Amino acid sequence: MTQTSRPLTRREEYAQATRRSILDAARRLFAAQGYFATKVEDVAAEARVAPATVYAVAGGKQGLLGELARTWVRHPAMQASEDCGAVTDEPGDVVRGIAASSRRMLDEVGDLVRVVTAAAPHDPGAAGQLALAQQALQDAFTAAGRRLGELGALRPGVDDRHAADVLRFYLCYPSFLTLHEQSGWSFDRAETWLAEQACRELLGR
Repeated sequence: MTQTSRPLTRREEYAQATRRSILDAARRLFAAQGYFATKVEDVAAEARVAPATVYAVAGGKQGLLGELARTWVRHPAMQASEDCGAVTDEPGDVVRGIAASSRRMLDEVGDLVRVVTAAAPHDPGAAGQLALAQQALQDAFTAAGRRLGELGALRPGVDDRHAADVLRFYLCYPSFLTLHEQSGWSFDRAETWLAEQACRELLGR
């Protein structure tokens, strides 16, 4: 027999809303002024709660950063990247699908990517979450390289592993951010160009 979930009590609804408010406040402040420059008191003021509530709900700044990092790691675009090779037999679409997923990730959680990447060298929790995100992306590139090999689409002399390395070089988020932030490209232009370059490097006729 299927069990139906009971409706939340008013207290549970308030607790969820408070937690969401605190996480949203932390996300805005971490993105605007940096993780290390933001204090728990800043987050509490932004969320309109007491500092003690921030500690109770998330365990302080490190807990907040960990929660936000998991939002990135669990983002649907991560799974979409891994699924690209399974949904098409067109080699170019495999590459373009990963490029689109990377761009979607930056559109929707690019602020978290920047915050976690900046904090990782100095915060073990952020470093751990960054490693998980990087491994998930590497798994996606490996799967796509394998799929391109199965389709017989790779240029002579290019094997699955080399294909995965090329995909990572062109389609991982640092390439997008370099073109967007340092060269002033739109994400649309970056997505199209990076996918074209990866296709040119990898695919035969």
